[in-house]
Amino acid sequence: MKFVRMLAFAIAAVAASPSLASEPVKWNGWDNDLFTRATAEKRFVILDLEAVWCHWCHVMEKTTYADPQVEDLLASKYLPVRVDQDANPDLSSRYGDWGWPATIVFGPDGTEIAKIRGYIEPERMQALLKAVIDDPSPGPSVGEAFEVKPSASAFLTREQRATLVKNYDESYEDKIGGWGDSQKYIDADSMDYAISRAEAGAAVATTRARQTLDAAIALIDPVWGGVFQYSEAGSWAHPHFEKIMSFQAQYIRQYSQAYALWKHPKYLAAARDIERYLTTFLASPDGAFYVSQDADLDHDTDGHKYYALGDTDRRKLGMPRIDKNIYARENGWAISGLIALYDVTNDPKVLAIAEKAAKWVNDHRALPDGGFRHGDKDRGGPYLGDTMAMGQAFLDLYAATGNRDWLAAAAKAGDYVGTTFKDTAGGFLTSKTSEAKSGVFAKPAKLVDDQIQVARFMNLLNRYFVSESYRELASHAMRYLTSASADMPRPLPGVLLADQDLAVEPTHMTIVGQKDDARAQALHAVARAFPARYKRLEWLDLREGKLPNADVEYPDLGEPAAFACSNRICSYPSFSAAELEATVKQMAKLRPSRASLN
Repeated sequence: MKFVRMLAFAIAAVAASPSLASEPVKWNGWDNDLFTRATAEKRFVILDLEAVWCHWCHVMEKTTYADPQVEDLLASKYLPVRVDQDANPDLSSRYGDWGWPATIVFGPDGTEIAKIRGYIEPERMQALLKAVIDDPSPGPSVGEAFEVKPSASAFLTREQRATLVKNYDESYEDKIGGWGDSQKYIDADSMDYAISRAEAGAAVATTRARQTLDAAIALIDPVWGGVFQYSEAGSWAHPHFEKIMSFQAQYIRQYSQAYALWKHPKYLAAARDIERYLTTFLASPDGAFYVSQDADLDHDTDGHKYYALGDTDRRKLGMPRIDKNIYARENGWAISGLIALYDVTNDPKVLAIAEKAAKWVNDHRALPDGGFRHGDKDRGGPYLGDTMAMGQAFLDLYAATGNRDWLAAAAKAGDYVGTTFKDTAGGFLTSKTSEAKSGVFAKPAKLVDDQIQVARFMNLLNRYFVSESYRELASHAMRYLTSASADMPRPLPGVLLADQDLAVEPTHMTIVGQKDDARAQALHAVARAFPARYKRLEWLDLREGKLPNADVEYPDLGEPAAFACSNRICSYPSFSAAELEATVKQMAKLRPSRASLN
């Protein structure tokens, strides 16, 4: 509380302070010698973790960091460090919960003193900087880091599941849709969990998923397509105008899945509008994808003015900046989103775009032994997120095409994750190398969201290969999650999804027939479009030999056929699209629910 009192006193003191002549802030980059230098010079480190697309980051640069008193305070006692969060996944993952801009103040030894979310006006920044100088003890924003001791079991108990479901249900905004209160957007895991419950026939989940999907259409740019980051003020009608790859890819995937499940054309139109933006504005000439587009045209023309215009008037003014870095992680997300759209449209152009991006990333970002760099030149890393996103993209490409090269690439990515990022003490590391050696950075980051992705990805690899190593890697992540989730205050639907995936077999469909046979292709198209969030889809062309996981021996019937399996029971063969649809629906009823399994 001493820091709070000091900050309040400083705010009052600076209100009457005169402006001083000063020099612009001299920003440093993040490097391994940062805290060695800070210790030698007896300076604090202030990290401005920004995003190039972020409106409030630009406002803070124009106002707060141009304020003479802020400039003088920084010059007197601080090492100012500015970092692009998209280019630095280790730092952005560690401080992602603090939003952009995130401002973190460190002692010379790397200990955290203050963490502040979002825009800081000049007077408050002056007060913060003075308060730290006067009293460098950690403030209330720096909470105690809890230790996670992995659980003995890789599955949630009934009580844990009940608590997580209760927290998830209570986070829903019944009046206007969406999970959470002030900022409105589709939370990825929350929507995936709602869709999984809707697939099982849950009426409330269906209502919530569709209410949120319908409301979020308001975030799609009606002129160029693409989805804005979020809406503020507890409404879907006040968007922030950044267009970020993570949201483009997620919304394409989820609107495509919604169309598969409910067949309403507005969901397909939404997915197509976002794909139109992605392939028009964020596609590089070589076929890979850029990162994002800025919310504002410039300091004088913000997104509210700019995006209210039509196409012609926008182009007369110019184009908001597009971040033309090409990152493996963002491309993996884009590929998975496009494949979901291909699954429900059977549009070969969409598949070709996704495959071209995957091949570019393989050629330009691949590391030896199956991993991936983030960008062309990384400060740190390698980072878990890049290999995970590309590994999932490869699995999605395999299911969409039956091409075993994609499955082999997914397996290599899984092997790399296991050997590079697994921590024997529990969980998986966000980065192979630490951001620094002292203070808070002496302890490597292990994020809950990363563990969720590893658990689900390794589980799918295990379903395709029946590999003890993949099963154990999935369980290793889940043992961390079952322990960590008990201490996390926010809803964690992703943990419920991971627990469900590990406990229940996916919907399993196998096409048996030659891949150049139009009848087999038609069956495969039906299987791809089947609305199962969690499925295992394979195409057995006997000319290529057995599938990696030959848990079922499929006969050659002399013509293409499809088989559906659930709960270790397989159907009679289906020879037409209508037969396959009916068979899969029937077999899906045999899948046990997660609640019935312990």
